[in-house]
Amino acid sequence: MRLLSWLSRPPRHPEELRRQRQELRRQHQLNIAGAEHQLVLFLVTSLLPVLVLPWAKGNASLIESLVVPVVMTLVVIQSIRTLPRFDNRPLSGRMFRLFQSLGALSALGCWLLLLPGVWAVRQAHVTVMGLLAVFLTFSAIRLVQMLALVPRVNLQVLAGAAGGYVHLGLTGGVIATMMQHHDPTTFNLGHSVDHETILERLVYFSYITVSTLGYGDVVPTNVFGERFVVLLGLSSTLYVSLLVGLLLGRFVAPSEPGALTPEELEDALHESRWGP
Repeated sequence: MRLLSWLSRPPRHPEELRRQRQELRRQHQLNIAGAEHQLVLFLVTSLLPVLVLPWAKGNASLIESLVVPVVMTLVVIQSIRTLPRFDNRPLSGRMFRLFQSLGALSALGCWLLLLPGVWAVRQAHVTVMGLLAVFLTFSAIRLVQMLALVPRVNLQVLAGAAGGYVHLGLTGGVIATMMQHHDPTTFNLGHSVDHETILERLVYFSYITVSTLGYGDVVPTNVFGERFVVLLGLSSTLYVSLLVGLLLGRFVAPSEPGALTPEELEDALHESRWGP
């Protein structure tokens, strides 16, 4: 019946399609510009693991054992707040709900690792790090989509772009941690470590790889670790290339038909926040 009703509908006029595309573009601009103020916090929360993970110890004092779940929960919450639903299409809504569900499961898993019986199980760490890796990868993809649609380039957007680079290093560290828990021979960490220090060491290794420093104190020791390092290095290079192209395109390319001007965008944002 749905197919018959779809076939029986008269074709839409080109002018109507053009207006719908323009309205969708305007909605994209408003949704993304409305989340710009979250991009600075996104950068800050992405930096938090770099600063505080050295104090994380899973089997030590309460404060030290809380470092990982608290920091990762903050990263998850801020990622969801920063990367909104871009439009009102059903597919976009389903993808955003999936994004939120992955974040909730990841954060919950980090807290469950505090349980003594769970903390000692290697497979539990593999599962939690896997969920977190999928969520962070999903976040990176949504951030690139957001940067591709930003209607303007300002300090907040630049902060979000920098946050994406920091976020990429964190994502690489979490994926490497999942691989190490699954197969302890994937990386040579340089010294004996516990579960939580594995995360700290491999986040450090990820940032060293992304920044192309390569000190050599942590190295891959099997073919899977080597391929991961290659993909991580390529991802960082591609991210920077995409970023430069997307942001410079906002200055070089002409304004798209139907797009909001900066003045119209500011007026629409003010009206959505404070009313007409």
